[in-house]
Amino acid sequence: MSNQSHPFHMVNMSPWPLTAAIGSLTLTMGMIKWFHLNSMSLFTLGLLILLSTAIQWWRDIIREATFQGHHTTPVISGLKWGMILFIISEVLFFVSFFWAFFHSSLSPNIELGSLWPPQGINPFNPTHIPLLNTSILLASGVTITWTHHNILLSKNKKASNALTITLLLGVYFTLLQAWEYFQAPFSISDSVYGTTFFVATGFHGLHVIIGSTFLLITLMRMINLHFSASHHFGFEAAAWYWHFVDVVWLFLYISIYWWGS
Repeated sequence: MSNQSHPFHMVNMSPWPLTAAIGSLTLTMGMIKWFHLNSMSLFTLGLLILLSTAIQWWRDIIREATFQGHHTTPVISGLKWGMILFIISEVLFFVSFFWAFFHSSLSPNIELGSLWPPQGINPFNPTHIPLLNTSILLASGVTITWTHHNILLSKNKKASNALTITLLLGVYFTLLQAWEYFQAPFSISDSVYGTTFFVATGFHGLHVIIGSTFLLITLMRMINLHFSASHHFGFEAAAWYWHFVDVVWLFLYISIYWWGS
Protein backbone atom coordinates (compact mmCIF):
# COMPACT_ATOMS: atom_id res chain seq x y z
CA MET A 1 0.00 0.00 0.00
CA SER A 2 2.94 2.34 0.65
CA ASN A 3 4.01 2.13 -3.01
CA GLN A 4 0.75 3.37 -4.51
CA SER A 5 -0.82 6.81 -4.55
CA HIS A 6 -4.45 5.69 -4.11
CA PRO A 7 -6.40 3.90 -1.36
CA PHE A 8 -7.85 1.16 -3.57
CA HIS A 9 -6.89 -2.52 -3.47
CA MET A 10 -5.35 -3.79 -6.70
CA VAL A 11 -5.89 -7.52 -6.29
CA ASN A 12 -2.94 -9.79 -7.10
CA MET A 13 -3.28 -12.63 -9.60
CA SER A 14 -4.85 -15.66 -7.93
CA PRO A 15 -5.53 -19.25 -9.01
CA TRP A 16 -8.63 -19.56 -6.81
CA PRO A 17 -11.26 -18.25 -9.26
CA LEU A 18 -10.08 -20.86 -11.77
CA THR A 19 -10.03 -23.71 -9.24
CA ALA A 20 -13.47 -22.63 -7.95
CA ALA A 21 -14.85 -22.82 -11.50
CA ILE A 22 -13.28 -26.25 -12.02
CA GLY A 23 -14.66 -27.44 -8.68
CA SER A 24 -18.15 -26.13 -9.48
CA LEU A 25 -18.18 -27.87 -12.85
CA THR A 26 -16.90 -31.11 -11.33
CA LEU A 27 -19.50 -30.91 -8.54
CA THR A 28 -22.34 -30.34 -11.03
CA MET A 29 -21.25 -33.19 -13.30
CA GLY A 30 -20.76 -35.34 -10.21
CA MET A 31 -24.34 -34.70 -9.10
CA ILE A 32 -25.59 -35.81 -12.53
CA LYS A 33 -23.45 -38.96 -12.31
CA TRP A 34 -24.71 -39.56 -8.77
CA PHE A 35 -28.37 -39.26 -9.79
CA HIS A 36 -28.11 -41.39 -12.93
CA LEU A 37 -25.36 -43.91 -12.12
CA ASN A 38 -25.50 -43.90 -8.29
CA SER A 39 -21.79 -43.06 -8.07
CA MET A 40 -20.57 -40.29 -5.77
CA SER A 41 -16.89 -40.37 -6.78
CA LEU A 42 -16.97 -37.33 -9.09
CA PHE A 43 -19.29 -35.45 -6.72
CA THR A 44 -16.87 -36.05 -3.83
CA LEU A 45 -13.93 -34.84 -5.94
CA GLY A 46 -15.77 -31.64 -6.86
CA LEU A 47 -16.69 -31.05 -3.22
CA LEU A 48 -13.07 -31.49 -2.12
CA ILE A 49 -11.84 -29.06 -4.82
CA LEU A 50 -14.41 -26.46 -3.73
CA LEU A 51 -13.64 -26.85 -0.03
CA SER A 52 -9.88 -26.58 -0.53
CA THR A 53 -10.39 -23.55 -2.79
CA ALA A 54 -12.65 -21.86 -0.23
CA ILE A 55 -10.19 -22.40 2.63
CA GLN A 56 -7.25 -20.99 0.70
CA TRP A 57 -9.21 -18.11 -0.85
CA TRP A 58 -10.60 -17.10 2.55
CA ARG A 59 -7.08 -17.34 3.98
CA ASP A 60 -5.79 -14.91 1.35
CA ILE A 61 -8.65 -12.43 1.90
CA ILE A 62 -8.20 -12.53 5.69
CA ARG A 63 -4.47 -11.92 5.22
CA GLU A 64 -5.17 -8.95 2.92
CA ALA A 65 -7.69 -7.45 5.34
CA THR A 66 -5.94 -8.11 8.64
CA PHE A 67 -2.19 -8.11 8.09
CA GLN A 68 -1.52 -6.34 4.79
CA GLY A 69 -3.84 -3.37 5.35
CA HIS A 70 -5.50 -3.50 1.93
CA HIS A 71 -9.04 -3.03 3.22
CA THR A 72 -9.05 0.75 3.49
CA THR A 73 -12.21 2.84 3.95
CA PRO A 74 -12.99 3.07 0.20
CA VAL A 75 -12.37 -0.66 -0.22
CA ILE A 76 -14.69 -1.50 2.69
CA SER A 77 -17.34 0.78 1.16
CA GLY A 78 -17.13 -1.25 -2.05
CA LEU A 79 -17.33 -4.51 -0.10
CA LYS A 80 -20.44 -3.26 1.72
CA TRP A 81 -22.18 -2.39 -1.55
CA GLY A 82 -21.18 -5.76 -2.97
CA MET A 83 -22.72 -7.53 0.04
CA ILE A 84 -25.89 -5.44 -0.20
CA LEU A 85 -26.33 -6.28 -3.89
CA PHE A 86 -25.64 -9.94 -3.18
CA ILE A 87 -28.36 -10.03 -0.50
CA ILE A 88 -30.78 -8.28 -2.87
CA SER A 89 -30.10 -11.00 -5.47
CA GLU A 90 -30.80 -13.62 -2.80
CA VAL A 91 -34.08 -11.91 -1.91
CA LEU A 92 -35.16 -12.08 -5.56
CA PHE A 93 -34.09 -15.74 -5.61
CA PHE A 94 -36.61 -16.49 -2.84
CA VAL A 95 -39.25 -14.25 -4.42
CA SER A 96 -39.47 -16.80 -7.26
CA PHE A 97 -40.33 -19.56 -4.76
CA PHE A 98 -42.99 -17.45 -3.03
CA TRP A 99 -44.36 -16.55 -6.45
CA ALA A 100 -44.73 -20.23 -7.36
CA PHE A 101 -46.34 -21.01 -4.00
CA PHE A 102 -48.90 -18.20 -4.09
CA HIS A 103 -49.63 -18.77 -7.80
CA SER A 104 -50.71 -22.34 -6.97
CA SER A 105 -52.28 -21.77 -3.55
CA LEU A 106 -54.42 -18.71 -4.30
CA SER A 107 -55.98 -20.35 -7.35
CA PRO A 108 -55.56 -24.14 -7.17
CA ASN A 109 -56.44 -25.71 -10.50
CA ILE A 110 -58.67 -28.70 -11.13
CA GLU A 111 -55.72 -31.13 -11.14
CA LEU A 112 -55.24 -30.23 -7.46
CA GLY A 113 -58.93 -30.81 -6.79
CA SER A 114 -59.42 -27.03 -6.55
CA LEU A 115 -58.18 -27.35 -2.97
CA TRP A 116 -55.19 -26.08 -1.01
CA PRO A 117 -53.48 -28.04 0.40
CA PRO A 118 -54.25 -30.56 -2.34
CA GLN A 119 -56.27 -33.68 -1.60
CA GLY A 120 -54.17 -36.29 0.22
CA ILE A 121 -51.56 -33.83 1.53
CA ASN A 122 -51.24 -33.70 5.31
CA PRO A 123 -49.27 -30.50 6.06
CA PHE A 124 -47.10 -29.91 9.12
CA ASN A 125 -48.63 -28.46 12.25
CA PRO A 126 -47.28 -24.87 12.35
CA THR A 127 -47.28 -24.85 16.17
CA HIS A 128 -44.84 -27.76 16.50
CA ILE A 129 -41.28 -27.84 15.07
CA PRO A 130 -41.86 -24.86 12.71
CA LEU A 131 -42.77 -22.59 15.64
CA LEU A 132 -39.76 -23.83 17.63
CA ASN A 133 -37.49 -23.14 14.67
CA THR A 134 -38.98 -19.66 14.39
CA SER A 135 -38.17 -18.91 18.02
CA ILE A 136 -34.65 -20.29 17.52
CA LEU A 137 -33.91 -18.00 14.59
CA LEU A 138 -35.43 -14.99 16.36
CA ALA A 139 -33.23 -15.72 19.37
CA SER A 140 -30.18 -16.02 17.11
CA GLY A 141 -30.98 -12.57 15.71
CA VAL A 142 -30.83 -11.22 19.25
CA THR A 143 -27.52 -12.94 20.08
CA ILE A 144 -25.80 -11.79 16.88
CA THR A 145 -26.90 -8.21 17.62
CA TRP A 146 -25.49 -8.69 21.12
CA THR A 147 -22.23 -9.81 19.49
CA HIS A 148 -22.05 -6.63 17.39
CA HIS A 149 -22.74 -4.49 20.46
CA ASN A 150 -19.84 -6.11 22.32
CA ILE A 151 -17.48 -5.67 19.35
CA LEU A 152 -18.27 -1.94 19.32
CA LEU A 153 -17.42 -1.85 23.05
CA SER A 154 -14.17 -3.82 22.41
CA LYS A 155 -15.38 -6.67 24.65
CA ASN A 156 -13.95 -9.50 22.59
CA LYS A 157 -14.62 -12.28 25.12
CA LYS A 158 -18.31 -11.42 25.46
CA ALA A 159 -18.59 -11.03 21.69
CA SER A 160 -17.08 -14.48 21.16
CA ASN A 161 -19.49 -16.02 23.67
CA ALA A 162 -22.51 -14.39 22.03
CA LEU A 163 -21.38 -15.48 18.56
CA THR A 164 -20.88 -19.04 19.84
CA ILE A 165 -24.48 -19.07 21.05
CA THR A 166 -25.63 -17.79 17.65
CA LEU A 167 -23.70 -20.54 15.88
CA LEU A 168 -25.14 -23.24 18.18
CA LEU A 169 -28.66 -21.95 17.53
CA GLY A 170 -28.01 -22.19 13.78
CA VAL A 171 -26.82 -25.79 14.12
CA TYR A 172 -29.84 -26.60 16.31
CA PHE A 173 -32.16 -25.16 13.65
CA THR A 174 -30.55 -27.34 10.98
CA LEU A 175 -30.89 -30.50 13.09
CA LEU A 176 -34.56 -29.78 13.77
CA GLN A 177 -35.25 -29.17 10.09
CA ALA A 178 -33.53 -32.44 9.19
CA TRP A 179 -35.73 -34.23 11.75
CA GLU A 180 -38.81 -32.53 10.29
CA TYR A 181 -37.87 -33.72 6.79
CA PHE A 182 -37.26 -37.24 8.12
CA GLN A 183 -40.81 -37.49 9.46
CA ALA A 184 -42.52 -35.59 6.63
CA PRO A 185 -45.81 -37.24 5.55
CA PHE A 186 -45.29 -36.10 1.94
CA SER A 187 -42.36 -35.84 -0.49
CA ILE A 188 -41.04 -33.38 -3.06
CA SER A 189 -42.90 -35.32 -5.78
CA ASP A 190 -46.31 -34.97 -4.09
CA SER A 191 -47.93 -32.37 -6.35
CA VAL A 192 -46.99 -28.71 -6.48
CA TYR A 193 -47.40 -28.46 -2.70
CA GLY A 194 -44.57 -30.89 -2.02
CA THR A 195 -42.39 -29.30 -4.67
CA THR A 196 -42.80 -25.70 -3.48
CA PHE A 197 -42.53 -26.71 0.19
CA PHE A 198 -39.29 -28.67 -0.10
CA VAL A 199 -37.64 -26.36 -2.62
CA ALA A 200 -38.39 -23.21 -0.61
CA THR A 201 -37.62 -24.61 2.85
CA GLY A 202 -34.73 -26.71 1.53
CA PHE A 203 -32.97 -23.74 -0.05
CA HIS A 204 -33.54 -21.78 3.14
CA GLY A 205 -31.97 -24.65 5.08
CA LEU A 206 -29.00 -24.53 2.71
CA HIS A 207 -28.67 -20.80 3.39
CA VAL A 208 -28.71 -21.50 7.14
CA ILE A 209 -25.82 -23.96 6.66
CA ILE A 210 -23.92 -21.37 4.57
CA GLY A 211 -24.65 -18.70 7.18
CA SER A 212 -23.48 -21.02 9.97
CA THR A 213 -20.23 -21.60 8.07
CA PHE A 214 -19.89 -17.82 7.71
CA LEU A 215 -20.38 -17.43 11.47
CA LEU A 216 -17.87 -20.20 12.24
CA ILE A 217 -15.13 -18.49 10.19
CA THR A 218 -16.02 -15.18 11.84
CA LEU A 219 -15.81 -16.78 15.30
CA MET A 220 -12.37 -18.20 14.51
CA ARG A 221 -11.23 -14.74 13.40
CA MET A 222 -12.71 -13.17 16.53
CA ILE A 223 -10.85 -15.60 18.77
CA ASN A 224 -7.64 -14.65 16.92
CA LEU A 225 -8.34 -10.93 17.57
CA HIS A 226 -8.84 -9.96 13.93
CA PHE A 227 -11.61 -7.45 14.70
CA SER A 228 -11.61 -4.06 16.37
CA ALA A 229 -14.35 -1.58 17.21
CA SER A 230 -13.63 0.35 14.00
CA HIS A 231 -12.60 -2.47 11.65
CA HIS A 232 -14.89 -5.51 11.60
CA PHE A 233 -16.69 -5.66 8.28
CA GLY A 234 -16.06 -9.42 8.08
CA PHE A 235 -18.41 -9.81 11.03
CA GLU A 236 -20.90 -7.23 9.71
CA ALA A 237 -21.25 -9.10 6.43
CA ALA A 238 -21.98 -12.34 8.31
CA ALA A 239 -24.52 -10.52 10.52
CA TRP A 240 -26.30 -8.99 7.51
CA TYR A 241 -26.52 -12.40 5.89
CA TRP A 242 -27.84 -13.99 9.09
CA HIS A 243 -30.53 -11.32 9.49
CA PHE A 244 -31.55 -11.96 5.87
CA VAL A 245 -31.90 -15.68 6.68
CA ASP A 246 -34.04 -14.76 9.71
CA VAL A 247 -36.40 -12.54 7.72
CA VAL A 248 -36.82 -15.08 4.91
CA TRP A 249 -37.75 -17.73 7.49
CA LEU A 250 -40.42 -15.46 8.98
CA PHE A 251 -42.02 -15.12 5.53
CA LEU A 252 -41.72 -18.89 5.00
CA TYR A 253 -43.31 -19.66 8.33
CA ILE A 254 -46.19 -17.22 7.90
CA SER A 255 -46.97 -18.10 4.27
CA ILE A 256 -46.12 -21.80 3.84
CA TYR A 257 -46.40 -23.29 7.33
CA TRP A 258 -49.18 -21.20 8.86
CA TRP A 259 -51.32 -19.68 6.08
CA GLY A 260 -50.61 -22.41 3.53
CA SER A 261 -51.63 -25.23 5.86
